[in-house]
Amino acid sequence: MRTIPNRQAIDDLKSQYPELDVSSVEACLTFLDATSEVYAAFDIHFARYGLSIGKFTLLMQLYVAPEGLTPSEFADRVGVTRATITGLLDGLEREELVKREAHPNDRRRLIIRLTEKGKQLVAKVLPDHFCRTTGLMANLTPAEKKTLIKLLNKVQAGAPALSNPDFTSAT
Repeated sequence: MRTIPNRQAIDDLKSQYPELDVSSVEACLTFLDATSEVYAAFDIHFARYGLSIGKFTLLMQLYVAPEGLTPSEFADRVGVTRATITGLLDGLEREELVKREAHPNDRRRLIIRLTEKGKQLVAKVLPDHFCRTTGLMANLTPAEKKTLIKLLNKVQAGAPALSNPDFTSAT
């Protein structure tokens, strides 16, 4: 779904709301459209393997941490609630891709590890995933990729303007 209204509509809004910065609105809406399209493509890509983006993210976290992770470590690493992690882990455990084990130093805690089936799935997904990720970025030069990373970091640094209830404009 495209969110960008035509230029005339934005200009009309500018006449009603002088604080509207047209280039900021256009950049934000273009970013949101691109993000939405990429997420939809990732959903299709991971569905080929019976995965969601969330499940793949957890499997990758475990793949690069063979010693395992606690549920709270997952939550901290991926920036979601522990309840979200629990739901994802429940599904992955039902599919026999991960296993919960007692923590070696604290039996009240759990360690999550990939099962052999989970390792095999990740090893199967990664070549295709890396190839498709390369394809996603194929229209950018190496310099443009570096610039994109810098620009996206700047956009990310501006996120508190949307989420912080105490944010006030510098105008």
